[in-house]
Amino acid sequence: MVEGGVVSADKTEFTECWRTTWKTPYIMRLALSAGIGGLLFGYDTGVISGALLYIREDFESVDKKTWLQETIVSMAVAGAIIGAAVGGYMNDRFGRKKSILAADVVFFLGAIVMAVAPAPWVIVIGRILVGLGVGMASMTAPLYISEASPARIRGALVSTNGFLITGGQFLSYLINLAFTKAPGTWRWMLGVAGLPALVQFVLMLSLPESPRWLYRQDKVDEAREILEKIYPPYEVEAEMNALKLSVEAEKADEAAVGSDMLTKLRGAWKNRIVRRGLYAGIIVQVAQQFVGINTVMYYAPTIVQFAGFASKSVALALSLVTSGLNALGSIISMCFVDRYGRKRLMLISMAGIIAFLVALSVVFIEASNHAPKVSSVESAHFGTNSTCPAFLTASDPSRWSCMSCLKAECAFCAALASEYHPGACLVSSKAIRTVCKGERRVYFENGCPSKIGFLAVILLALYIISYSPGMGTAPWIVNSEIYPLKYRGIGGGIAAVSNWCANLLVSETYLTMTEHLGAGGTFFVFAAISTFMSGLIFFIVPETKGLQLEEVEKMLEDGDYLPKPLRGLI
Repeated sequence: MVEGGVVSADKTEFTECWRTTWKTPYIMRLALSAGIGGLLFGYDTGVISGALLYIREDFESVDKKTWLQETIVSMAVAGAIIGAAVGGYMNDRFGRKKSILAADVVFFLGAIVMAVAPAPWVIVIGRILVGLGVGMASMTAPLYISEASPARIRGALVSTNGFLITGGQFLSYLINLAFTKAPGTWRWMLGVAGLPALVQFVLMLSLPESPRWLYRQDKVDEAREILEKIYPPYEVEAEMNALKLSVEAEKADEAAVGSDMLTKLRGAWKNRIVRRGLYAGIIVQVAQQFVGINTVMYYAPTIVQFAGFASKSVALALSLVTSGLNALGSIISMCFVDRYGRKRLMLISMAGIIAFLVALSVVFIEASNHAPKVSSVESAHFGTNSTCPAFLTASDPSRWSCMSCLKAECAFCAALASEYHPGACLVSSKAIRTVCKGERRVYFENGCPSKIGFLAVILLALYIISYSPGMGTAPWIVNSEIYPLKYRGIGGGIAAVSNWCANLLVSETYLTMTEHLGAGGTFFVFAAISTFMSGLIFFIVPETKGLQLEEVEKMLEDGDYLPKPLRGLI
């Protein structure tokens, strides 16, 4: 048995996984029941993107305040950072099973709080709660699956957790689309998340604790009973011996490294091998977020609206495509990561990401430059009180376009004859929106009509295709392979926290950046950051493909993979 974490699997292992679980369905029951935690993780990541469109419609304060939109989105990430830290303690203190059950309870409560929220601040509380649940589940589910799986198919079973994450994102877009016409829209979108948590809670009640955790608590007979359900009778004794040796080695490592967090951190940083591993591990985890992926996951429908698709249902439908491609990419990664290597796959992925981010930037800038003009006649048609105040007092209103109108925090009501003809610049409010739509015109609040808007959707899809097989999965695999065994827990934990913190930074600033730089300028910033991160990956991250743990340690100690000027610095 090994410690939990991300484990890669090859084609042979998936074949063996199918054969083994067919003979022993109990193994798949364990993996899928725990894997619902990954589904919750993915669902929470994706659902807010569609729900936010309708939350803004119901609460004018959210619609008018960019920082409030960002807070509603990002507080789940903040909660997840705390949840991951709490989850690590709970895993060791109370066991994997109880940690998953606790995560389900917290997540379910968060979903209910969001569904009935009477005000934006209550939604924020609900987002923090589901974030806590996600953070706990993101650590515990792979750990439980890893420790309750036969060694020969462990990688394949743990990979199902990753697939369920992307599957949860895809499901969230389907649910969003299904409730676009239902009364309560966003309340159903957010509240439905409680159902998988409830299902997992019920399933986990009938499942055992991790045999590894039980053995560590000196509950040897209970651990044996579980292994007897997982392994054929002739393998049980060998697994018990392996478990004994593994736990003894783990306890010896803890004695050498120290048991408290501060001692572990100090020891890890003083160790050159671990320090170099941390540089590489943190770089790839931060890069995964700084390419801007979660702007797409959290704000995909909003981005599609930036491209000129005003209809919320159309924006959600188009966003569904990007989510589906992300799930497909996770499958592609399983096929190629062991063939082409982690570093090469990441660099190829980054090249595509940079190219499509630059292309997206150009498309959005061009769409902005060619936005329909504002017509004084069209605006006057709705009356002075309905016309945007900034437009009425503008020194040269003839130069105003739809983008000028939106930047003034107003809305663009398209001309009746064509969306691309000069339209009206109006006050942004529910009442004015109703009047505009009542004349069968299209009301634009986030983006402007554009003849090239479809290119933005195509480029978003290509961006996802570039991201998912490489930067989507390889950073987690690198972090599962790059640390010495006795420092693997602390190293992987530091890297994971850096990932969540980078995620929080990106999700908390994206809308503010688009407000000041425009969608085009924001994507160009991500392209520039991605270029810089590619350089760091090229120079500082080693290739771990096909190497044994001892070989990785030797490579990190020698530092031959590093440029000579860097060897003395890190």
